[in-house]
Amino acid sequence: MEDCIFCKIANREVESTIVFEDEQAVAFKDLNPRAPYHFLIVPKAHIPTLNDMQAEQEPLLGHLFAVAVTLAVKFGFAQSGYRVVVNANRHGGQEVFHVHMHLLAGRQMSWPPG
Repeated sequence: MEDCIFCKIANREVESTIVFEDEQAVAFKDLNPRAPYHFLIVPKAHIPTLNDMQAEQEPLLGHLFAVAVTLAVKFGFAQSGYRVVVNANRHGGQEVFHVHMHLLAGRQMSWPPG
């Protein structure tokens, strides 16, 4: 989508601190971090919400989880722990309508999330 900020980041049209990239996904630092490590992991394909994912895209969602593990190992918090969050639609807390995961770490997480 031409007005999607995550598509623009993935296409390098908007500057961001990218911490991972491959042919399917890109991960970058969140501009308003909720933890010492707060990365957004997004597919390069524009998919507005989880509800819009098609059956053939299911492996892509698994790939995003694999990217989360890769980043947890790379940044050294795989063993101490981390949180992966996917919000769906407005009441679920989704603000940017491009499927994405929040990867948070570096502090003790609480419930409910904060």
